[in-house]
Amino acid sequence: MTTTDIDALLDRYPGISWLRERARQRIPHFAWEYLDSGTGLEAALERNRQALDCVQLAPRFLRGALKPDLRTTLFGKEYAAPFGMAPVGFQGLMWPGAELMLARAAREHGLCYCMSTVVCETPEAIGEAAGDRGWYQLYPLRDRATQNDILRRVKSAGFSALIVTIDVPVSSTRERQRRAGMRTSGARLQQAMHALARPRWTAATLRHGAPRFRTFDRYAADNALSAPSAFLASDPFADLGVEEIKEIRDQWQGPMILKGVLDVADAHLAIELGMDGIVVSNHGARQLDAAPAAIEALPAIVATVGGRIPVLMDSGIRTGLDIARALALGANFVLCGRAFMYGVCALGEPGAALVARMLRKDLENNMIQVGAATIGELPQRVCSPH
Repeated sequence: MTTTDIDALLDRYPGISWLRERARQRIPHFAWEYLDSGTGLEAALERNRQALDCVQLAPRFLRGALKPDLRTTLFGKEYAAPFGMAPVGFQGLMWPGAELMLARAAREHGLCYCMSTVVCETPEAIGEAAGDRGWYQLYPLRDRATQNDILRRVKSAGFSALIVTIDVPVSSTRERQRRAGMRTSGARLQQAMHALARPRWTAATLRHGAPRFRTFDRYAADNALSAPSAFLASDPFADLGVEEIKEIRDQWQGPMILKGVLDVADAHLAIELGMDGIVVSNHGARQLDAAPAAIEALPAIVATVGGRIPVLMDSGIRTGLDIARALALGANFVLCGRAFMYGVCALGEPGAALVARMLRKDLENNMIQVGAATIGELPQRVCSPH
């Protein structure tokens, strides 16, 4: 898409909230509940939003004309902006081909695309689409032979960084998803009724093929095991401890990041284990409804790390201003999950490019508003209680 085309879309969808509403109207109810829900009473979802809103930035004026420099070097690569696309599972279920759309947009806009273990494309396909902008997120597997081969494929496909998610010791209840038929057996009729109510999604799915975890096709004697319900029912994920992380660290030659850190003790441990970075995250408020907001946990973890490794952050990011807030509190980089998915579900491939430009323009605008010419000046603008 040209910049002119994207700007025309911005006139119609000037913020993520407009894309969110259009996405809700375009995808089946079960897919919407998977994308939009949290767990429990969803207090943590609201906590993420409220905590971000509490971070205030004091503007400085009389700075003359400012053109903020957003270029960011992370793990030896330069990115066009200090944010990228967080790993999100089931992307191809929410919109067929979403993974490839996002990977191509990341490459075009100089961002990173982080592929989840549980998406509906292969590392080879994503690696080709993302170029050198691909990161891979691993849920460690019980079957070490399969895990080792996937890591080999990921490296061969050109992925430059590995994120290991540690904050899912057990699946959470996610009541809205369960109610919508995403997490119960015998829900095919319910899902079919939801799909019939969304003919554009259904037509796109018929063209693209039924969603399945294609990465695992070659490891199953019966490819039906790569269907999401069968795969998850097989209980494939390992119980995580220090030894499992050490094993992956020994195998993966490249930047390795632990995702899901909310406690300073885990930040210390990540450094001891030789991690190259951490992601402060409460899993988008999808795991523990009593978890602190990621932005609340960020300052103490940044202080603990003391610049020894990069600190990334996700959970609740919806705007360029939210990105600025996280950077102001010490994050080196920010990952956005739902925001990009709302764009793709709302508009297909143009939605990925639209969100990339929307967040960049909003970040630039707010940096000018507060008088910050560089990312490094943002911490000077913080006036919140943090």
